[in-house]
Amino acid sequence: MRKIVFVLLAIAVTGVGIAQKSKPSKSNILTQVPDLPACCIDHTESPGPKTVDAAFREVAGTQQFGSLHLEPLPFELEDPKGTMTMFTCTDGQPGNGYLIPAQAKSNNWLIVIQEWWGLNDHIKQEADKFYAALDGKVNVLAVDLYDGKVAATVDSAQKLIRAALGSKRKETILQGALNFAGNNANVYSVGWCFGGMMSLQTAIMGGSKMKGCIMYYGTPEKNDARIAQIKCDVLGIFGTQDRSIPNETVDKFAEQMKTAGKKFTLERYDAPHAFANPSNPGYNKQYGDDAFGKSVAFLKTRIKG
Repeated sequence: MRKIVFVLLAIAVTGVGIAQKSKPSKSNILTQVPDLPACCIDHTESPGPKTVDAAFREVAGTQQFGSLHLEPLPFELEDPKGTMTMFTCTDGQPGNGYLIPAQAKSNNWLIVIQEWWGLNDHIKQEADKFYAALDGKVNVLAVDLYDGKVAATVDSAQKLIRAALGSKRKETILQGALNFAGNNANVYSVGWCFGGMMSLQTAIMGGSKMKGCIMYYGTPEKNDARIAQIKCDVLGIFGTQDRSIPNETVDKFAEQMKTAGKKFTLERYDAPHAFANPSNPGYNKQYGDDAFGKSVAFLKTRIKG
């Protein structure tokens, strides 16, 4: 009889824990994201070596990768320089972005790409910083690759990023942003981690429209044919203590870029992954400020007009 009582108590406690855990959030700042149905994920992969999407998707869902990210501190951007705007993506669906128009009409555009948390106020603040550092002469567009969802916990971020990596929606959004900039646009890109990977992919997608790409510790492209499509200079910023992107992987990418005749500038810091992430509570100010300064200098020497 005593054993039965203990079993019933255990079941009751477990039930309470599950009920509390599944309580939905009332805002788009997610602490729990429901498992996505299979229809939302494109499981098809091309034959041969894994794409960067497939490779990163395997890593992004692991506990080891999640442990590399400190959950962002609550932050609300005061006096934002931009506003949310909509544009048409190449799949016909609307896309969203935080837009700061140049002070005077300009064909220069900087696409800012979120970390795995989503387009939160930390990223909007970073867009504001780049806008100010570039003297308001560039249109800045921080794209929303999660269609309005923002994560606040590792668990929710992992589910959102795995869904994004399992579909082509992110590419249609970025191509929509490129189209929104216009046929005559000179486009530059910058992103962190997931955004760093997508910054490089934007450089590949954008072709001759792209004039500069900055990737903060993003997964490098390994396919020589895709690397050959890059038409702009690339600045790569990496940490030598980054357990998610080993130094050997970065060295290999640098060699591939050199072999392809591409200009790749590599900046390394004695730091772990996400050391310069704008939302990171463990942000390394010394290295982060230095990397930002190098990023601005990279852009200023390549911005036309």
